Amino acid sequence: MKCAWLALLSLRLPGPPVTFDKDIAPITYQYCAPCHHAGEVAPFPLLTYRDVRSHAAQIIAVTQRRYMPPWPPEPGYGDFAGERRLTEAQLRLIADWVKQGMPEGKPSDLPPNPHFTAGWQMGAPDLIVKMPQPYTVPAAGGDVFRNFVIPVDLKETKYVRAVELRPGNTGVVHHANIVVDRTRRLRQRDGEDGQSGFPGMDVTTEGSPDVFDPDSHFLFWKPGSVLEPEPEGMSWRLDPGTDLILNLHLQPKGKPELIQPTIGFYFSSRPPTLFPMLLQLEHDGALDIPPGDRNFQVTDELKLPVAVDVLAIYPHAHYVGKQIEAWATLPDGTRRWLIKINDWDINWQAVYTYRHPVPLPAGATLAMRITYDNSSANPRNPSNPPIRVHGGDRSIDEMGHVWLQVLPKKESHEDPRLLLQEALMRRRLEKYPGDFLAHYNLGALCQFRGDTRGAITYYQQALQVQPQNATARNSLAAAFMTENRLGDAIPELQEALRIDPAYLNARYNLARALAANGNPDEAAREYAEFLKQKTDDPDAQAGLGTVLLAEHRYDEALPHFREAARLKPDDADIQTNLGALLAMRGDLIGATQAFENALRINPDHQTARANLARARASLAAQRDAAKPN
Repeated sequence: MKCAWLALLSLRLPGPPVTFDKDIAPITYQYCAPCHHAGEVAPFPLLTYRDVRSHAAQIIAVTQRRYMPPWPPEPGYGDFAGERRLTEAQLRLIADWVKQGMPEGKPSDLPPNPHFTAGWQMGAPDLIVKMPQPYTVPAAGGDVFRNFVIPVDLKETKYVRAVELRPGNTGVVHHANIVVDRTRRLRQRDGEDGQSGFPGMDVTTEGSPDVFDPDSHFLFWKPGSVLEPEPEGMSWRLDPGTDLILNLHLQPKGKPELIQPTIGFYFSSRPPTLFPMLLQLEHDGALDIPPGDRNFQVTDELKLPVAVDVLAIYPHAHYVGKQIEAWATLPDGTRRWLIKINDWDINWQAVYTYRHPVPLPAGATLAMRITYDNSSANPRNPSNPPIRVHGGDRSIDEMGHVWLQVLPKKESHEDPRLLLQEALMRRRLEKYPGDFLAHYNLGALCQFRGDTRGAITYYQQALQVQPQNATARNSLAAAFMTENRLGDAIPELQEALRIDPAYLNARYNLARALAANGNPDEAAREYAEFLKQKTDDPDAQAGLGTVLLAEHRYDEALPHFREAARLKPDDADIQTNLGALLAMRGDLIGATQAFENALRINPDHQTARANLARARASLAAQRDAAKPN
């Protein structure tokens, strides 16, 4: 009896029947429906019992080998929010349901249908911009990687708490990135091949040398994306005179398809108080993958000069990428994994946000390793037979990047982003000693810190690499002007304008340099040329007025000072200069009002105070002289 009883205990008792309504619908609603519903990229819906039953064999096949739902990161190598990995118990439920004949169950067990917002997910945006011209995705051929320039029409700086892309035709748009081009330099590439936009899988922008503003947020979209506002205090700046570059991965579907995406912005009423930063690990310069090589690797590392919290991670490679790993080594030698993807597929690339920020101390070393399979055994290899693969932004080229969004911790008076930027650029020079970007950015960093001589050295080294770079010449000239080396600055600015006649910043700086160097006529011409393109610039209006004032051309100078004061009513210097001009023209009452305005803006403005005293004394003298004897 004892043996028989033990045998009975070892039997697996049958569980309750698995039904769609009670067991399977909660899984498909959560993991499948966000992409598998009308208007999304998936080829068929999975919203009803009939939908799921008709695709049951396919669902079993793709879920058991974990191809669906797509979630490339390996478990245990980073704890991510919104994880879409099915548990072993969920996989067993699906398999058991199919084995049991796929019963529907009781309607009372069915959870509420998932709700998908048809319009903007957060309601009407504060600003909507649209791709200026539609683009036709061809009927056939390989994947298309295209960048489109979208101007942003703003009158004042706004702070963005959320941004939503609506591609309009989700059937052909695989994923998208939004890049903020504050200098509007990339618009020069628009239409370079005769079509709207310009080609390329990846795009970079030039920074502004006078403002430290590294990119700080992942503006990434893929089908099924749920709009998540930025955390409190982490809005980002959107300025007037900014372009957006919409980087699209497009997939032909058998017939020509028109696309014209729109982007909606939701603004915050407050500027940011927390300032994240994007750090890039990469070593594209080491990419030289022989055909047939199944285990080619590139690595990179960065030692953190400050403590950070890692908020999110975005790994990126092209088609022959196979495995992506990233980790941090702490000062005590402990390894902390950030992500591991054993079967990289560009079709499922994504930004992964950590469920809880990952704290890393100063002195920790970030590291990445990316492995490539350039053999014919790699089903994603775009070349058959395989060819030698180098770094580049074409689909037949390769990249190896791991981007990290970090929130640096301030441990001194200096902005910790400066220290991170310096570490990034010095690491870049270790990899690429002749790198333009590193030399230029270190020059901008020195200029920001007030180290003008260091800035000049780095800018000159950058120009040895790219002598036709107008931005670097303008930045070098600005550093020369700070050192009062006007004779060196003027030729650099003239050369920048020869390279790029539409470069307004260089033209404005040239006008300033010419005026300071005693060339008023030439300065006036440059200011006037600048104002033809940008009439609403108060500094240029005031600059031209000042040049004309110095030439005693009072009547010509006055409208420029009045316009400058209208455009920039809170500038005490402009009000003071306007008052001086009015006094010279004999309008002592107007001059007095202008000096009083200047002192309301800045009570410590000594020039305005002295001029106001003189104007009042002159007015009093006039009144005394007008009194009858």
